[in-house]
Amino acid sequence: MEELLECPIEITMNLLSSKWKTLIIRELLTGTKRFNELKRVMPEVTQKMLTQSLRGLEEDGLIIRKVYPVVPPKVEYSLTDLGLSLSPVIDEMRRFGTHYYKSGSH
Repeated sequence: MEELLECPIEITMNLLSSKWKTLIIRELLTGTKRFNELKRVMPEVTQKMLTQSLRGLEEDGLIIRKVYPVVPPKVEYSLTDLGLSLSPVIDEMRRFGTHYYKSGSH
C-alpha cells in the first residue's frame, strides 16, 4: 500500500494558514495571554476571526486553552511544546520581513 506524504512546507503553511494564526503564535511566544490581550495587540482582527483562529490552533495541537472556574470566566491561551517549536520559523519570518523592508523591494 502506497502512503501519500505531504510536503513538509505545505504542512507548515496549512497550520499557519492565516495571518491571524501566525500572529497569535507570535504573541503567545512571549507568554500566556487572555483573549482580550490578544485582541488588543491585533485590533484589526474581528472577535469571530480571533475565536476561529484560536479554536483552529487548539485543534491542531499548537495551543492550550485553560478555563478557570471563576466568575466572571477566565480563559488563558498558551503554546504547547509543539507550538513553541515554531519559534525559529517565526524568528526567520521576522528576519526576512525586516530584510525585505530595508531592501526597498516593497
